[in-house]
Amino acid sequence: MFPNYSIFCALPHKKGNRRGLKKKSLPHNLGNPKKGPIMMSNGSRQEYLSEIQERYWLAGRKEKGTILDEFCRTCRYNRKYAIRVLNILPKQRKARQKKRRGRPKHYHHEHVIQFLRDLWQASNLACSKRLKAMIPLWLPYYEQTYDFELSLEVKTSLMNISHSTIDRLLAPLRSRYQKIGLSTTKPGSLLKKHIPIRVNQWDETKPGFLEADTVAHCGTSMAGMFVYTVNTVDIATGWTEQRATWGKGEYGVLQAIASIEQSLPFRLRGFDSDNGSEFLNWRLLKYLTHRKRPVQFTRSREYHKNDNAHIEGKNWTHVRQYLGYRRFDHHDYATLFNELYTSEWRLFFNFFLPSMKLLDKQRIGSRTIKKHDPPKTPFQRVLESAQVTPAIKLQLRQQHRSLNPFLLHQTIKRKITAIFRHLPPSTTLDRELIITRNTSRHQSTSSQITRQTLFLQRKNNVIFSKKKTLA
Repeated sequence: MFPNYSIFCALPHKKGNRRGLKKKSLPHNLGNPKKGPIMMSNGSRQEYLSEIQERYWLAGRKEKGTILDEFCRTCRYNRKYAIRVLNILPKQRKARQKKRRGRPKHYHHEHVIQFLRDLWQASNLACSKRLKAMIPLWLPYYEQTYDFELSLEVKTSLMNISHSTIDRLLAPLRSRYQKIGLSTTKPGSLLKKHIPIRVNQWDETKPGFLEADTVAHCGTSMAGMFVYTVNTVDIATGWTEQRATWGKGEYGVLQAIASIEQSLPFRLRGFDSDNGSEFLNWRLLKYLTHRKRPVQFTRSREYHKNDNAHIEGKNWTHVRQYLGYRRFDHHDYATLFNELYTSEWRLFFNFFLPSMKLLDKQRIGSRTIKKHDPPKTPFQRVLESAQVTPAIKLQLRQQHRSLNPFLLHQTIKRKITAIFRHLPPSTTLDRELIITRNTSRHQSTSSQITRQTLFLQRKNNVIFSKKKTLA
C-alpha cells in the first residue's frame, strides 16, 4: 500500500519519527549552518559583480551559462535574479542606490532647520510641543530680527510641521547646547493659627489666585546676606512675576509683593505660600486682609512641597535655568535684577513662552497617564478669561504688537551676561566647586586654624578697644 515508506516517514508534519529519512534528501548544513559555505557581504558581492559583468556581456551563449552558474553558486542568488542583476548597467545601479525609499522629505529644507534651531535656542531649549505652539507667534518677527526672508514653501512647512518631526530634526543638535540650591525656608510659627492651610481647591478658572515662593541666590553657602527672588505664578493663566530683594526681611518681601500686585493684569484674589517667615508675618497678613476686598491668604502644609507644585516648577524654568546657582552677595545685584524683571523679563515670559496645564491624571497599574491642554501663552489665557476687563485686554494687545521676542531674548541674554561679568571669581559656583575639590584635608585643617586665629585676634582687639575707652 505504501511502496516508499521511508519517504512517507520523512514528511514535514511527521515530526515524531525521522528515522526513515534518507541522508541525501537534506543539505549537509541544515541544523548547523556554521559548517556550510561562508556568506558573502553585500560589498563583496558588488565587487565580484563588477569584475564578471563585462566578461558576461562579451561572452557567448555557453560561456554565459558557465559564468551564470558560477555567479549563482558564489553569491547564492536565484538564477532569474542573477540574470537581471548582470544585465543592469552601472549607471542605472547607482541611480537606484541613491533613490530613497518611502515618501519624499518635506521638512529637511535648510531654512526650516535653521528657524527651528534659532527658535529652540531663543526659548531656552523648549520641548517640541511648546515649540509647535510658538511657531505662529514667533514667525512674523523672525524676518525682522535676522533680516532674512523665508519663502512661502518654508513658511507653509513650518505651520504644518508636527512636534514629533521637530524632535527628529533637532535630535542631532541636542548634545551641542545646554541650558544657561539650597533650601532657605525657616518656619514662622507665630501666625500659623491665623493663616489657614489651603485644603479646598481654589476656583482655578478665575485669574488672581497666586502661588508664591522665594529663590535664594546664595551659591553653596547660606552665610551672610545675599539676593532673593520673590517668584509668583497665577494658577489660572500661568502669568508670572518676579522681584528681587536684598535678604528676605518682612519689609523687603512686602515691597516686592506690592510691586507684583501692581503689575498684574487682573485683581489679586488669593495668595498661597509656604511656611517661611518671610511670608508668615503680621505685616503681610495686614496688607492682604485689611482692605475692602480682602485677599484669601493661605499656606501649604509643612514639609509638603507638592502643595505648591506650580511655583516650584516656575522656580526652575523661570529663574534657575537663566540665573543658575551662583551667589549674588551685594545689594546692587537686587537693583540690576529688578531692572530686568520689570522690563524684558516679564514681557518675554508672559507674552511669548507657552506652557501646558494639566487637565487630568490617571494611574493605571504602574503607569501614570497625564492629559494636558494645548500649549498657550499667559497672554492668550488672559485674553480668553471673562474676568479680565476689555480695556485691559485692549491694552495688552497693543503692547503685544510692539514687542519682538527675538530682540527681548537677546536683551535678556546681554543683561545676564553683564551681571555675571561683574561677579568676583570667588563667588561663582564653579570657582567654589574647584576650590573644594582641589583642597586637601591638610589644607582644610590649616584654613580652620587660620580662621580661629583671625577670630581670636578680632576678639582681642574688641576687648582691648573696650578697655581703652573705659580707661
